[in-house]
Formats: sequence, structure tokens, C-alpha cells
Amino acid sequence: MYTFVVRDENSSVYAEVSRLLLATGHWKRLRRDNPRFNLMLGERNRLPFGRLGHEPGLMQLVNYYRGADKLCRKASLVKLIKTSPDLAESCTWFPESYVIYPTNLKTPVAPAQNGIHPPIHSSRTDEREFFLASYNRKKEEGEGNVWIAKSSAGAKGEGILISSEASELLDFIDNQGQVHVIQKYLEHPLLLEPGHRKFDIRSWVLVDHQYNIYLYKEGVLRTASEPYHVDNFQDKTCHLTNHCIQKEYSKNYGKYEEGNEMFFEEFNKYLISALNITLESSILLQIKHIIRKLYAELCQGIVDIAISSVFPPPDVEPQHVQPAAFIKL
Repeated sequence: MYTFVVRDENSSVYAEVSRLLLATGHWKRLRRDNPRFNLMLGERNRLPFGRLGHEPGLMQLVNYYRGADKLCRKASLVKLIKTSPDLAESCTWFPESYVIYPTNLKTPVAPAQNGIHPPIHSSRTDEREFFLASYNRKKEEGEGNVWIAKSSAGAKGEGILISSEASELLDFIDNQGQVHVIQKYLEHPLLLEPGHRKFDIRSWVLVDHQYNIYLYKEGVLRTASEPYHVDNFQDKTCHLTNHCIQKEYSKNYGKYEEGNEMFFEEFNKYLISALNITLESSILLQIKHIIRKLYAELCQGIVDIAISSVFPPPDVEPQHVQPAAFIKL
């Protein structure tokens, strides 16, 4: 008999995992503070890593790696990519991004003296001058100049602003209480028909205790309910695909897909019929490539992928599809 504890009582995902574990008949749930467990389903923050692995006779597993926040928090991910020699020059898939701290946090501002792509040396360096340099250059050259500001730890579409005005974006962040990322907005995304709608892809990645990495073979698209357009950034339902936003604000929620979700099998059929490409050859290769790149810097968690209308050629060969639920990368 194996034992587990749940450190986040409010998680619907953990509730379902607990139900499945108990249904096997091989697992027993303990109180959250019981140290004699085999598996901990932990909260994202403040996990007691230092107290794990000290119980004699037990191999203890936890569903987060120490340092997983480097991938799961937006500002930390930007810093990780900019400070990693292996990632900084090769991440052509990552939109131009800047870490911005509200002025009320009194964070030092890095001067934009040597271009617009700064290396982040301090853990608390504001990049607004680098952002403004890039913004002004794009404005002078007539390039697309739409940006999105996102709270580093935000979820469910909160703490987000889309705008083509730099001052509006910075004022928005300066009135917040936490670090944000300003990122170049994908103005020409791949859209679903019918409906001319945005979507994102959610894939699940598993890293085991021996540092093997696996990609779950099933994935899901979160779809928008309203047609995409760039003349109204206030309409969240056509720009943000979060379930809570679509369900609360769109009268067309569920019109095209049940629960605004499309799974990989249906998406692959759509790609073949609409674009004469397959999911594996055009998109999954890129997802696997991105995961491999990030894995070297401690890849763990859920990777959200936004797809541009232009598919850059992958630099990795396709792997043999295994019959298991997970694909080892």
C-alpha cells in the first residue's frame, strides 16, 4: 500500500488525481502534514523541499522540481532564456520580451545603451528603457507595434493588457503590485475556421525522478468564441483563450466546440483538410524541440504554445511514435 498527501486542498486537478489513486485500491491518503508519505501533491509555492527524503525506508516523490518556477512564472522564464547561453541566441520561437517592475517597487532601471536585447545580470532589473528603444524603432520603421503586458504570476486572464501605446502599457504596470512581462503580440496568428478564431495549445510534460522527460500524447486546444480582430484590444473574448474569460464574457461559448476545447485528433483532421499539413510534422515537432531546449534548464510543467501563421522548419528529426500514453523525448 502506497500513501500520498495533498498540500493544495483547493485544486480540482488534485481532487481528481486523488480519486483515481484511491480507486486503484493501492493508495491511501494521509493528512497533509503527515511526513510518512510516498507521494506529495504539492502547492506551487513554498514547497518544503528541504524536509523531503529524510524518512527512513521511504522513497518520497513530489510533483514539482525545485526551480520549476523558472519555467512556470513568466518573468522568470524570460530571465532564464536571456541569461542562458544555449537559449538566448536559439529561441527564435520566443517573442521579444521585457521584464518590467512597477515603479512603486523602486527597482533599478537598466539603461538601454547597447541595443535592445539586454542580458539580465540582476534578479531585479527593470527593462523598460530597452522596451521603449525597441518600441520606438518599430514605430519609426512602420512595423507592427502591438504588445501585451502580462502579470508574471497571473492566471485566468488576470493582469493582462494589450495595446499599441507604450505609455499605456507602462502606466498599467506601474499601477500594479507585482512584476510584469511586456511581450511582442502575435498579430498574425493561425486561426481556426469557421469563426476566424484564436486558440492556444496546452501540452503536458512529465519529468521523472531520473530526469527522463516525457510528452503526453494527448493535448488540447483552448479556443476563442469570437472572431479575431486587431481594431479592438478591449474585447478579451477574441484575444484571450482562457476558459473563464470565454465562459463569462462570450455569448458564443461552446458554439464551435464543447467547452471551447478541441483535442489533437480533431485538430489533426482540421489541419489536413484546411492546410494540407499534419499535426505531427508541422506543430508537434516544434513543441518537442522547445521542450528539449528548456529541459536543459530544468523543464517541468505545462507548456503553452502559441502558433504563428508561418511554421519555421524544425531542426530535429521525427521520432518513432510509441504506443504508450507518453512519448519519451
